[in-house]
Amino acid sequence: MNRFQLLALLALACLLASSGRFTAHAADSPTQRIVCIGQAYNEIIYALGAQANLVGVDYSSTFPPEIKKLPTVGYHRALSAEGILSLHPTLIIDDNNIGPDNVVRQLQALRVPMKTFEAKNDSIAGTQALIREMGAFFHKEKRAEELCAQMDRGMAAAAAAVKKYPTRPRVAIIHFGRASNIYLLVGNGGGGDASTAGKMVELAGGQLAIEKQGMQRMVSPEIIAKSNPEVILMTEYGFDRLGSMEQAKTLPGVAETDAARHNRIYRVSEHELMYYGPDTGENILKLARLIRQQ
Repeated sequence: MNRFQLLALLALACLLASSGRFTAHAADSPTQRIVCIGQAYNEIIYALGAQANLVGVDYSSTFPPEIKKLPTVGYHRALSAEGILSLHPTLIIDDNNIGPDNVVRQLQALRVPMKTFEAKNDSIAGTQALIREMGAFFHKEKRAEELCAQMDRGMAAAAAAVKKYPTRPRVAIIHFGRASNIYLLVGNGGGGDASTAGKMVELAGGQLAIEKQGMQRMVSPEIIAKSNPEVILMTEYGFDRLGSMEQAKTLPGVAETDAARHNRIYRVSEHELMYYGPDTGENILKLARLIRQQ
């Protein structure tokens, strides 16, 4: 950032501070203006019915569909301070997975109020704890308990349904990394989105074909060809970028798989596969049916 941009940011921050925009407000205050960065956070906010004061979200937050009406402040790992401040936020809620670091430092230096919840949506129990924590913050405790009960019912129904399937299809997941502009293979284990996606496939009664942990670039055709998945799941942004199943087969090694030979390459919504939420049970049921579709 050059000197002129920094001075402009400082001037904007001073203006907002003088108008009271950077002072603390109650979560449900009508004067609150919230920018929320984190797709799981935003899904929970809408599920709680707490979206009234939401004025901006990150580019990755696409569920529920009505969230697309809100202004975006960029990809969560490629934010700009100017874009965020232009929405005059009184509070920024983020999941502690934002960047770049210099933008985070700018926001902290300008003393923009920021909030990260303690609970993590890295498991079913963790997600329920997050729902309850967010419910308390937004004074939606009753709705939070309803969502947790919904998750319990959904998980139980999914587990019962999956037990009836006799097969465990080998599944590969291809995810498009928007920050790096590359296609990635999701491995068995690791952390973050990769770990969640792998667990979702397991809960749906499948097994990940890629054994390496975490995510890896699709640079060698041998990686996916050797694993030879029966089913390939592609998150929607990457699939839509290519435009069709036939174009998906042009990715390195994909055409050499059983999944490609039998046209079992499917588009899936990122929110259904890459992180947990109130509707995880229902999403597991969808995946269980999809990976066995002929």
